[in-house]
Amino acid sequence: MRGADFAELKAFAAVVERASFARAASHLGMSASALSQTIRHLEERLGARLLNRTTRSVAPTSIGERLYSRLSPMMQEMDAAVADAVAGGGRTAGSLRINAPTPAALRMIAPRLGRFHEAHPDVELDLIVDDGLSDIVAGRFDAGIRSGERLDQDMIAVRLTPDLEMLAVASPEYLAHHGEPSVPAELHHHRCINWRYPGSGDIYRWEFEKDGKQLEISVQGPLISNHQDIVLEGAIQGLGIVYTYDDRIYRWIREGRLRRVLAKWSPSFPGLFLYYSNTRHPRPALRAFIDCLLDRGENA
Repeated sequence: MRGADFAELKAFAAVVERASFARAASHLGMSASALSQTIRHLEERLGARLLNRTTRSVAPTSIGERLYSRLSPMMQEMDAAVADAVAGGGRTAGSLRINAPTPAALRMIAPRLGRFHEAHPDVELDLIVDDGLSDIVAGRFDAGIRSGERLDQDMIAVRLTPDLEMLAVASPEYLAHHGEPSVPAELHHHRCINWRYPGSGDIYRWEFEKDGKQLEISVQGPLISNHQDIVLEGAIQGLGIVYTYDDRIYRWIREGRLRRVLAKWSPSFPGLFLYYSNTRHPRPALRAFIDCLLDRGENA
């Protein structure tokens, strides 16, 4: 394969993975117009249209999808081979693509960015904040972060946090005006703040458990959102009761901004895990990233 051929294929894969010429061009360190010309050359050489372009999006054609599905594993192996060769010289380098939901990105990864870069300055961390539970294999991510109950069985998982406790909370002002529910069924007489799953768009049914008895409840209220900060802010401002998990809630309870209800009915569920495909060994950069998240190593 000529060098130009590989560069064109690498450019094509970058566009598919990022669904954007602008983002792919930024990743490759070239202009969007140069990238577009590279893709046109590739399509002309192959005699087939690989990408469908609109003013707002770009996606592979059926031919492009088949080409990408065969290219992706080979490119992953090439990236891994180069990273292993670099690591053999005592240096951790290369690109590391991580997919994580907003809470994990903000409260687990963001505080450690400086430490990770200082310890591994030759690693390019490509962090995609994604609440839609994307397929990390199809997206060519090195790893993702998810709650334990949402992990596929064919993945290797590394626990990052203890089990997480669901918390039903509301502002003191709301509870003073509307009263406090003593059992989940009383939530039907309250204003509740709903959470919409970012991926499917479904609304979460509140899950409770006590003395081995489990139940799910659909609730109604003045606010629905697919963003954690919005539903929590709604509770703080007195819109109603919210049922979620977030380590910030404990501080807001101590500060008197929120009060907990239905504590005896609120179960725990598996905490957050970093996970990656079991089909290949983790690259040195990923092992270093895991150590950083777990606060292991000399720079912890």
